[in-house]
Amino acid sequence: MDALQAKQDKLFSDLRAMDGVIVAYSGGADSAYLAWAANQTLGEAALAITADSASLAESHKRDAEAFAKTHGIRHEYIETREFENPDYVKNDRDRCFYCKDELFTRLDQLARARGIAHVIYGVNVDDLGDYRPGQRAAKLHQVKAPLVEAGLTKAEIRELSRRAGLETWDRPASACLSSRIPYGTPVTIRNVKTVDRGEDAIRALGFRQFRVRFHGEVVRIEIAPEELDRAMSLEMARKFTAIFKALGFHYVTLDLEGYRQGSLNAVLP
Repeated sequence: MDALQAKQDKLFSDLRAMDGVIVAYSGGADSAYLAWAANQTLGEAALAITADSASLAESHKRDAEAFAKTHGIRHEYIETREFENPDYVKNDRDRCFYCKDELFTRLDQLARARGIAHVIYGVNVDDLGDYRPGQRAAKLHQVKAPLVEAGLTKAEIRELSRRAGLETWDRPASACLSSRIPYGTPVTIRNVKTVDRGEDAIRALGFRQFRVRFHGEVVRIEIAPEELDRAMSLEMARKFTAIFKALGFHYVTLDLEGYRQGSLNAVLP
């Protein structure tokens, strides 16, 4: 048995010991692997729940539904109302706390109503070193992090997903649409939906890893470095301009550093 298999065995053992779980499930690589593992070990006693929120891209919802259906995972949506919270809308550095606090409050209520003992989520070892206020909300609500307890990194989760034949093994990193709005700019349903439409249009152009960053009248497009050559052409510039002018932006820019995760955190002290 290799070390990676041993980590998965520990994860499976830990999940079996929980008897029943609700998985906070966004459909990304980590939460998909965790939902699959919970289904493998607990069957009908595992329930994957996706937040029905404007901040979750429509493409991610479709991916989450398709994955759950393909792998026989019990899956439901639950409404969250973070956009009704002024502390969330003002979009300061603790925005993610208020989002996850809302989500975990709803999941706690559902768990009690269904008699399910534990709520779990897909944070991994690599996430622990980044600025992630949502982890504070998880601790407040006593949400368990089985991937961390098993010592699994992002790369290891992807490799185990590949071995298991999960189509999410190489899915690009994703985050909620509100993460595209700079701190201090209010997060509204309108601006996250604008970002969602812009990202759908870039995806339709064949790009794989990218972000649309909302800066009021200016849109800043981040494309993965390995895809930048294709993005930096007059033809593509015209396409980007047409897409984002139609969405209401006055200025359309391409970030020459390319896509990097958490780029808006650069302004934090």
